[in-house]
Amino acid sequence: MGKKVTVVGAGFYGSTTAQRLAEYDVFDTVVITDIVEGKPAGLALDLNQSRAVEGFETKVVGVTTGPNGEGYEAIEGSDVVVITAGLPRKPGMSRMDLLETNAKIVRQVAENVAKYAPNAVVIVVSNPLDEMTALAQLATQFPKNRVLGQAGMLDTARFTNFVAEALNVPVKSVKTLTLGSHGDTMVPVPSKSTVNGKPLREAMPAEQIEELVVKTRNGGAEVVALLKTGSAYYAPSAAAARMARAVAEDSGEVMPVCAWVDGQYGISGVYLGVEAEIGAEGVKRVVETDLDADELAALKEAAEAVRAKQADVANM
Repeated sequence: MGKKVTVVGAGFYGSTTAQRLAEYDVFDTVVITDIVEGKPAGLALDLNQSRAVEGFETKVVGVTTGPNGEGYEAIEGSDVVVITAGLPRKPGMSRMDLLETNAKIVRQVAENVAKYAPNAVVIVVSNPLDEMTALAQLATQFPKNRVLGQAGMLDTARFTNFVAEALNVPVKSVKTLTLGSHGDTMVPVPSKSTVNGKPLREAMPAEQIEELVVKTRNGGAEVVALLKTGSAYYAPSAAAARMARAVAEDSGEVMPVCAWVDGQYGISGVYLGVEAEIGAEGVKRVVETDLDADELAALKEAAEAVRAKQADVANM
């Protein structure tokens, strides 16, 4: 049987994710859903008409969903569901400002995913990310390894890009890593970052690294401020699509994601940005990497910050 992936939410983020997933040509079907009447069907029609040009066979299906779960039967049998539904940030808003509004949306989506695609791996991208990932797991009641969030992939990509630009070197020569939360308690990991295989700390002074860390932490807000309407979607969709592909191909690729942490790094019982091996069952295992004392302390601090917020969402 062919692979099927659903993208919930047909905004810029969802539609771009659906496009990337279709163009990979590793799925038989990409389903895109939205509450706006006709929008997903229009996007599907448009994407299908690009198949001859881009040379992919994946069929895109667009479905309008209703407030009582109407339309969700179209997602039946999905191997992966990417949840992008929710409001994007406006200039001056933090990710946390979206908590209550998006909690209602994500809970409703997650309940319908549990009903119609009970074996899917769920990738959450709605903000505030760490909290919405925890909420999606509670609402679906799926095993924790089958619900994960997209954050570290994006933040790491931003950090990598900023380092490459600052040093004027090819992006592929730079390797960076960010852990922790998707937000103020993000933990970039300079000790694991390299340029052409050499430690980042040898390539640039500590003050410059710190500047780029701050720039990475504010990466999303900077885009929001410039766009003025809506938030980033090219880099975020690339990150989410790669995660979905790793699940579909059972690749075992190690990626920084928001995953359930239970004992690793001396942290337990919380969704947190860590490196994990990704495959058909979602998170195969959390990969512990050697952190220096400051980085580990920052990761533990991030865990406590998100733990408090994740406890709040249980009642939303």
